Amino acid sequence: MKIVMIGEAATHRDEIAAELGFEAEYVALPREAHESPEWDEQIDGADVLVAMRFKRPNKAEVPRFRLLHVPGAGLDGIDFSIMPAGSVACNVFEHEIPMAEYAMATMLEHEIDLGKARATFDTERFSAAYLARKPRGELFGKTVIIVGFGRIGQAVATRAQAFGMKVIAISGRAENGHVEGPCSEAYRAEQIDEILPRADYVVLSCPLNDGTRGSFGCTQFDAMREDAVLINIARAAVVDEDALHAALTEQKIAKAFLDVWYQYPAGSSDTVAPAKHRFEDLPNAFCTPHISGWTHGLFERRYSFIAANIARLKSGEKLQNVVYGEA
Repeated sequence: MKIVMIGEAATHRDEIAAELGFEAEYVALPREAHESPEWDEQIDGADVLVAMRFKRPNKAEVPRFRLLHVPGAGLDGIDFSIMPAGSVACNVFEHEIPMAEYAMATMLEHEIDLGKARATFDTERFSAAYLARKPRGELFGKTVIIVGFGRIGQAVATRAQAFGMKVIAISGRAENGHVEGPCSEAYRAEQIDEILPRADYVVLSCPLNDGTRGSFGCTQFDAMREDAVLINIARAAVVDEDALHAALTEQKIAKAFLDVWYQYPAGSSDTVAPAKHRFEDLPNAFCTPHISGWTHGLFERRYSFIAANIARLKSGEKLQNVVYGEA
């Protein structure tokens, strides 16, 4: 069995090999192979291609493989129109746990600001700092609107409820103010503008597609309160970049926690700006380099799942998480 792994996925060969328990040919390729045909000869004939993206400039000439296993949930980097005949694509989740923890951490950061509190501590000035301390916020009783109520959204909701927060879901499955899952209310996307004024926090966890691209813009920021906080752990392009920058610059909202970006390097040597605006220069923008789901536990769970699917392919069993083709 030939298993080709591209970019970051190639660093997890040992996890897959340990899980499979049978000999296989492993081919590690650089990030550039996601979109460049330069390495197609090495990909051609693979039983499994593990890659986060798959695009080609010349759609008439693509390498052959049986299974494309995306080592994540997002599919916006895959051009399904060039998938080889008879091939199958699968994805994998497991990111909802660390991403939900990240979302909760941002809310706690906004309410508590431990870094600022730590900076006020000094043995020589302890008495003055103690006597001058001011009350801070707390999550208990706050309202969070979660846009996109899939695995990530529901994981955030479960943890938010544990903190005593009120959870309102924005979901395509919402009916009559309700949806299955850990929330007290639920509405459809077309109702979001009338619901946003109720939010202390807005968490974006929806997929990027034609319906969501640029869907959070000036109208939505105008609907939010000035003390509300935006947390984007979905895809950057869900939010209109210019509208986001204007909302922060004009202080239409209190703060934005941004972990997803408008541009990423295609290759290991690329240097790109994450956005056309320098959000990190804004005092009310808290920027991180797409680390919300990047944990040791994530990789252990993901590559265990991928290895199990590869074993199913070898034995002719039904594949799990099929997103393209026949299982």
